[in-house]
Amino acid sequence: MGKKEELTEIVGSQQVIVNTHSIEKLSRDESFVCPTRPAFIVKPRNTGEVQLIVKWANKTLTPLVPISSGAPHFRGDSVPSVDGAVIVDLSEMNKIMRIDRKNRVAMIEPGVTFGALCPELEKEGLRPNMTLLPRPRKSVVGSVLEREPVLMPKYHWDIIDPLACTEVIFGSGDLYRTGAASGPGTIEEQWKSGEAQKSHAEPMADWCRILQGAQGTMGIITWATIRCELIPNLEEPFMVGSQNLPSLFELIHWLVRLRLADECLVLNNVSLAHILTRQRRGEYERLRDRLPPWILFFCISGYEYYPEEKVSYQIEKLTDLARRAGVKPVKEIAKVPAQTLLKIVQKPSEEPYWKLRAKGSCYDIFCLATYDRIPELIQVMNIAAEEGDCPVADMGIYLQPIVQGTSYHCEFNLFFNPANAAEVSRLRNLSQQAIKSLMDNGAFFSRPYGTWVDVVYERDAETASVLKKIKAILDPNNIMNPGKLCF
Repeated sequence: MGKKEELTEIVGSQQVIVNTHSIEKLSRDESFVCPTRPAFIVKPRNTGEVQLIVKWANKTLTPLVPISSGAPHFRGDSVPSVDGAVIVDLSEMNKIMRIDRKNRVAMIEPGVTFGALCPELEKEGLRPNMTLLPRPRKSVVGSVLEREPVLMPKYHWDIIDPLACTEVIFGSGDLYRTGAASGPGTIEEQWKSGEAQKSHAEPMADWCRILQGAQGTMGIITWATIRCELIPNLEEPFMVGSQNLPSLFELIHWLVRLRLADECLVLNNVSLAHILTRQRRGEYERLRDRLPPWILFFCISGYEYYPEEKVSYQIEKLTDLARRAGVKPVKEIAKVPAQTLLKIVQKPSEEPYWKLRAKGSCYDIFCLATYDRIPELIQVMNIAAEEGDCPVADMGIYLQPIVQGTSYHCEFNLFFNPANAAEVSRLRNLSQQAIKSLMDNGAFFSRPYGTWVDVVYERDAETASVLKKIKAILDPNNIMNPGKLCF
């Protein structure tokens, strides 16, 4: 019996995809990772089928590459690194298993997208601490597993947030539940006793930290619990335009420290213009040129109890902080109302995805840094772009305070035409050089993808050694997404 027939016995013939077009689409993505054609695509529908697939892969030594988000993919982690791999497409495991408003947590399967989750949470008066304009088909579980930055740093207590607990099938085929979900009792028994699977920590080990950022190399998540937040009764958004970043960082520091703002982020004029405009090139350029170089956006909110009073005293405090920082919060910049931007960032991106509207594709380079290093990192990136013959004037920048403002996600958006071979070649060369230069100047790459991996791990042999030991325990036959990270 061949591999296709064996997989068919596990999930049924309709769930094993051999269509050439479907397989070809998953052999590549928007990144610069070398294309590799998978053998099959298999679509499990429940935890039992996932576990049987992993055990089958151990028996046949077949590589597995788990994916949960819909196309397009951008980082190379969903492209096989070896021949003969099977794509485990979790998109049909798309149940919202539980929404608990009291504890502000949702239990969801990996196929649940932001486009599906947000409306269901809204019915319960909740919202996710969402990333910036995710694709509507982006998996929520996939997003939190990759530690994508969230927009509300005051609710971001730990780098692991908003992920809480998970159920995982490790590469060994063993089922495990992390955090509070590990026991005692079944999940249903925990619910009856008032548990909500909200804590990721365990007495002996915090396995969620191993699963996050692992790019599917340790196991397959079959459900996760996600921390959510209440929907405000009253919202007052503001924007601050500036020619330089230090004054904005001063205000952000106090906004987050005093817990005044919910959403809080910084965009340069390029990224904001791309977000606000569609595919009309002239419209984008006119808006980009009207906007100041840097725009801080934040929102002050009032909730169920005395929302007007709360917002009023917070705005009074904001006014004093802004005066001290030498900036002026306003309700509109370049005829763009702050209220309009608030409505945009509180939902997934409209189609076409905002990063694809200008030229058809986008390559992101992102890292973590403390606020004082960010101006230097931007200068390093500008120099690398100029030397690589890439126009600095069209480079988007997104800065997101995370973990109570202790550090920042620093992201450079490089928009390009994938059909232009010369442009693709220049950008590929730029990415390699830029990563090295940014690391030399204090950037921390906590999520290295594709061509970045060797550059990052060769500078931290000790971490690579520890990860390999853990990998050998959890995935002894190296079937889970082999070739990724340091494996």
